[in-house]
Amino acid sequence: MLNVPPQAFPAPGSQQRVAASGRAKVPLKPGRSLMDWIRLTKSGKDLTGLKGRLVEVTEDELAKHNKKEDCWICIRGFVYNVTPYMEYHPGGEDELMKAAGTDGTDLFDQVHRWVNYESMLKECLVGRMAVKPIAAPKEISSTLSEERKQLNGMLSEKGVLGASAKDLMLSYDWFQTDSLITIVIYTKKKDLSAELVIVDCQDKRLRGEIIIDDHSYLVEVDLYHAVQEDLAVNITEKIGKVEIILKKNDNIHWKMLGQPMENHNTFIKRTDRGLFYRKCKLVSKTEVTHDTKLFCLMLPKSTHLHVPTGQHVYLKQIIAGTEVVKPYTPVLPFLPLDFKEPSCRDGAHIYLMIKIYSCGPFTQALEHLQVGDYVSVSNPEGNFKKSQVQTSEDLFLLAAGTGFTPMVKLLDFALTEVSCLRTVKLIFFNKTEDDILWRNQLEQLALKDKRFEVKFILSQPTKDWMGKEGKISSSLLSEFVKRSSKYSKVLICICGPTPFTEQGVQYLKDLGYSQEEIHAFTA
Repeated sequence: MLNVPPQAFPAPGSQQRVAASGRAKVPLKPGRSLMDWIRLTKSGKDLTGLKGRLVEVTEDELAKHNKKEDCWICIRGFVYNVTPYMEYHPGGEDELMKAAGTDGTDLFDQVHRWVNYESMLKECLVGRMAVKPIAAPKEISSTLSEERKQLNGMLSEKGVLGASAKDLMLSYDWFQTDSLITIVIYTKKKDLSAELVIVDCQDKRLRGEIIIDDHSYLVEVDLYHAVQEDLAVNITEKIGKVEIILKKNDNIHWKMLGQPMENHNTFIKRTDRGLFYRKCKLVSKTEVTHDTKLFCLMLPKSTHLHVPTGQHVYLKQIIAGTEVVKPYTPVLPFLPLDFKEPSCRDGAHIYLMIKIYSCGPFTQALEHLQVGDYVSVSNPEGNFKKSQVQTSEDLFLLAAGTGFTPMVKLLDFALTEVSCLRTVKLIFFNKTEDDILWRNQLEQLALKDKRFEVKFILSQPTKDWMGKEGKISSSLLSEFVKRSSKYSKVLICICGPTPFTEQGVQYLKDLGYSQEEIHAFTA
């Protein structure tokens, strides 16, 4: 097991100042000093009561050991029998009993974050907490529960981390069964969603990245042995625990997880990490309009990736011997018309709505891809936050052409999960009627959900066009972008060609909307 250890400040029992929290040491009995404790741990005495065995501990089992004469405590997924340590604890028995039979990680961090507990309590280690599967395939879950767990020793590694990483105490661990390898990453980030966890396993190279605000934590290892293609990722959102489950190719015991890669076990700004790509297979290509197509790309079985609302990915192709990269925002396969439940996503496909330009080498190369061909797709990027929508009452979406793409998932999220929204209005700019993407679906959605309204504005309409004509302007925006009440909270999202976006943002500011009320999608 490799992890980022707590900073090794003076241990319990040594001379040190009272912590800033004001918690003082209590007098210890003679023969109960730090050195006495160290001598006891090296005496060979069985301090766990398990005769050297390491076990997997369930929450129910942990809760049974909640007395002074039988006290187990969990710290970052590890369970310790602290009963023999009671009389040696500088903070007193009562302090330890506050966490008896429970996960004491938070309490530990409040009082003893600087303590190298791994070293102090090594001989008291009972085992690891059992992880409750959240989304593992049935065959993996059943195998995990039926097989005997083999726990491995701990190997500390000093990572180069920023101050925020130390506060989070990011770490990881691994263990194995006869047929499985499980890597557990501890982030302590509450509400850790699937969108914040990206896992790839390519040619024995395992890469697990956890997104935490504008930083990311990376586990990247060249595995000791080969594994099967499919993997499972379980996320315990409330405590920020991530499980990566790999199937061994051969049922043999691994002596180690593997060799760490250069950026392994690091916590840095996302912008400081290079783009990571995986090859995705083109499974379908369908026409949306005369010049726009919907590409369906299948992620590898060894990839766990969910693109967050409002974020984009990069496609990479070699064109005339040169590597070319372009950003695209994933959409849904269609606009859901029933918003009672969040739309179902299998997590295995990425849908991209792409306009094919006759003189554009990149989109021409995409157009010439055949079903079964591969294209490289990056990790998601972008600075849009769902919280911007969750606190709004009026949502306005200004889109020109394929600037509609980020609005697709945004519409889905807003109408499905944001109950405080009164109005959601899409103002969709195009040249002609033939250019309007998903027009029928948008009109059906407006009929289905009374909160949603769509306005089509054409710059080059035919004589038969009965709708609005023109380009983005201050007067046009003043007509369509209005608060539902004088003090209602507004969010205006805008996306399209650069001149459209820049002009739109300026017009909105001229109309009195603040920078905080405007989000421009750019890549």
